[in-house]
Amino acid sequence: VQLQASGGGLVQPGGSLRLSCTASGRPFSSYSMGWYRQNIGKPREFVALISWSGGTTRYADSAKGRFTISRDNSMDTAYLQMNDLKPEDTAVYYCGASEVVIPTRQSHYEFWGQGTLVTVSS
Repeated sequence: VQLQASGGGLVQPGGSLRLSCTASGRPFSSYSMGWYRQNIGKPREFVALISWSGGTTRYADSAKGRFTISRDNSMDTAYLQMNDLKPEDTAVYYCGASEVVIPTRQSHYEFWGQGTLVTVSS
């Protein structure tokens, strides 16, 4: 499956962004989806995941209460709604697709998008 991430940009602290990850090539509903982020010089870190049905979601502690992951299987797209953004949320955000029902490890993801840059700054 090919993944295309979009929606990044420059936003002020306290602002919001919605990232999208659109899939093509294979049935999107067969995959659980995750969002990870990476800053320069740091390892890629987990942000959120959603199971193939949308029935299960999980968040990093840093994302709880501010970020919401969702998916629209009819549109082959997963989303990450990010509210109350902070400068420490600045990173390149990657979406991944996994055949594992609850993909809790990076190694569970078979496919990755190219990343979209989020910059939170005043």
